Amino acid sequence: MSVDIILATEDLTREFSGFVAVNGVNLALIGPNGAGKTTCFNLLTKFLPPTRGRIVYKGHDITAMAPADVARMGMVRSFQISAVFPHLTVLENVRVALQRQRGGSFDFWRSTKALNQYNERAHALIDDVGLSSFVNATAVGLPYGRKRALEIATTLALDPELMLLDEPTAGMGHEDIDRIVALIKRVSANRTVLMVEHNLKVVSTLSDRITVLTRGRILAEGDYATVSAHPEVREAYLGVGHA
Repeated sequence: MSVDIILATEDLTREFSGFVAVNGVNLALIGPNGAGKTTCFNLLTKFLPPTRGRIVYKGHDITAMAPADVARMGMVRSFQISAVFPHLTVLENVRVALQRQRGGSFDFWRSTKALNQYNERAHALIDDVGLSSFVNATAVGLPYGRKRALEIATTLALDPELMLLDEPTAGMGHEDIDRIVALIKRVSANRTVLMVEHNLKVVSTLSDRITVLTRGRILAEGDYATVSAHPEVREAYLGVGHA
């Protein structure tokens, strides 16, 4: 398998008590509810072990690795349900993520002054995701769409080489979606982004290649024009009468 391929899978499969949620998948980006998209992400980032198959990242077999070890290699994900520290401020959340620069040291017990070296970069990331007016707000009090934006900021703070985003625009209004789409497009210039997304406008704007997943299997692959015209894809999304 070529090391030029940043992430690849071979016959990736996950079964739950006889139900096959992911069946022989390579990569998946879109598909209707229940298609197996988040399960696939959980397999790729090692939050679930595969029933069978192999996952290769930058030429290294990571199938048996722990999630934290995969993240240290540069593959970082966001979650479908926002995963931030609820009782820290927006600034503190981003600053915690930036502490990765110190290796294994997380200075929770150090004074605020000791962490000020991260402030400039933290404020830049917070501004990028449109949260400047919330910089001192506690995360638990943020609207859902703003929490999603904060999670993207903390993901970017880890400076990943491969970023996996699970429905990054879920719960956002049009203005927030436009801002996040522009941000993802900008950061994808120097890194690989793999995304699960239901908003087809977002998919058409951002995706170079789309893999459609349904019932755990790959249904179609190609650019947006190709997959959106595929009769089985239209049936999966819209129903038989619209195929």
